[in-house]
Formats: sequence, C-alpha cells, structure tokens
Amino acid sequence: MVALDPTDLAILKVLARDGRITKAALAEAVGLSPTPCWNRLKRLEKAGVIEGYGARFDLRKLGPSVTVFVAVEIADHTAASFRIFEDALSRYDEITGCWALGGGYDYLMQVVTRDIDAYQRLMDVMLDARIGLSRYFTYIVTKPVKGGPPPLGLIAGEE
Repeated sequence: MVALDPTDLAILKVLARDGRITKAALAEAVGLSPTPCWNRLKRLEKAGVIEGYGARFDLRKLGPSVTVFVAVEIADHTAASFRIFEDALSRYDEITGCWALGGGYDYLMQVVTRDIDAYQRLMDVMLDARIGLSRYFTYIVTKPVKGGPPPLGLIAGEE
C-alpha cells in the first residue's frame, strides 16, 4: 500500500476526470507549482498507483454493440483449474473485464461484442476450448446507468 496525502489524492481525482490535462493545469488544479506536481505524478506512476492513461469511448457512436455480464462457474475448483481459466482469458479480446468472486459464482466477466450472435459464438468457442468453463449465466446490459472513477477518497480513508 502506498501512503497518500491529500495532495496526492487531489492529483488522482483530477486525473480520473481528465487524463489529458496538461501538467500546468494539473498543478494549478491541486495548488502546486509545476515541478513539485510533476515530481508527485512521477512518484505515483513509479509506485504503480497510476497504471496508465487511456480514453473512454461511447460505443454507441462507433457502431452496434452489446455489453454482457457473464457469471461463470468452472468445473473443478483446484488452483490449477483456476489458473487455466484465468490464463485462457487473454485469448479473447471481447472479454473486457473479469473478476474472481467469493460466493456462488467463480467469476464475473464483462464482454463486449457486436451483437448477441457474436456473444453466443464466443461462449461456444470458450466451452469448446476446454478451459474449465462448466456453466455461465448471461446478463445483457440494456442501458448504462452510472459509471465513473472509483471513490478514491473513501478507499484511501479520507473523510
């Protein structure tokens, strides 16, 4: 865990909203001069707190797509089986997120495909690949309701 002070948190919050902000504008937004702000930013990157920078997309403007959440059960609950399944996920670009779960299901995957047919083809391929997938439950996203950065202040213990 990396110790963060209020200024570090302020930097992260600004970057979560605007990853393309200039260094000068970031420094101004958090009340620092550019050099100390830059040093803090580099420290956060080196410590792995900031993993990278990217863009958010409105998929509706790119063409038809469907987002699906898939609750997954694997057949065998051994460490080797979990590794096989997890390692296999890198072969499927359509899987944009996957989380191991405690409770009833083993994993929750986020899948983005062009349409439901493409989603079903992906699942058929995964079933045929013998990666340990035994059952899956499909939850189709009908509309995005809320998105955004994680609550950095709450996670860091800020009140």
